[in-house]
Amino acid sequence: MRYDLDDLRLFLHIVTEGSITAGARRMHLSLPSASARVRSLEHHAGVTLLIRGRRGVRPTPAGATLARHARDVLDRTARLDSAVASYTRSPIAQLTLLGGGSAMHRLVPQALVPFLRAHPDTDVTVSESRTPQTVRRLADGEADLGVVIDDEASDSGLRTEPLGDDSIVVIGQAGGVLGGRTSLTYSEVAEHPLVGLDAGSSLRRWIEKRLGPHAPVVRHRTTVADLNVLVSLAAAGAGLAVVPRRAIDPHHPLDVCELQDPWARRRHLLAWGAKDGAASPAAEALAAHLRRAALES
Repeated sequence: MRYDLDDLRLFLHIVTEGSITAGARRMHLSLPSASARVRSLEHHAGVTLLIRGRRGVRPTPAGATLARHARDVLDRTARLDSAVASYTRSPIAQLTLLGGGSAMHRLVPQALVPFLRAHPDTDVTVSESRTPQTVRRLADGEADLGVVIDDEASDSGLRTEPLGDDSIVVIGQAGGVLGGRTSLTYSEVAEHPLVGLDAGSSLRRWIEKRLGPHAPVVRHRTTVADLNVLVSLAAAGAGLAVVPRRAIDPHHPLDVCELQDPWARRRHLLAWGAKDGAASPAAEALAAHLRRAALES
């Protein structure tokens, strides 16, 4: 026999509720209509499906078997509807965004949250990557956008635009050893105990590359993987820290000094992937959010 899906739904509601009246209510049917549907089911099945009593109904063994299989049929039907409906939805756009550690600290999250909220049909893969690797992947068309450092991307041949200051500064506990100072050299900083980022971090490797083989020997009291933790340690007096200015919360009680070394002055650039044709509307929209976040951070 052929089963009507609404009849199966009604039967399951009746078995679950233990009442034809309650099952009818869940299907928005009148009691006579629901009762007629159940009688039709029993007639076509050739067997009694419900035991009627003064306090409600309960399934017969045949009714329990029907309910079990009806539940499976309805579950499979729902999955079938979902699978077919997926072909009618707008395709999901996929973007890849790359950036170094300082960009990932505040800039990218501040841009990503409102972008994802405003563009539910776009997914973004975000990866931390040093500027040389970011430039290579953008040039190979493996990413849509990247936040890179100006001195490492200026000759890349990629489409770039200024995104904001990312200069390196030194921070310490408010009223500590930096008190009264407005600037100093990295060599002077190295005379004090430091807290720093892990040796493999993109920022630390960038700094060490610019210091070269004659870099002063520094004492790191501890190293951590996260800029938030690093700033908190410096604020607590664990040691001085060399960080991007962008990593500092302006409301955090810290002493901040400029670094006099020329390499400490750097800028973020927004770089575009070298893909065929014009950038997608989704990539343009994400770029706009990155520009806005750069102005606000």
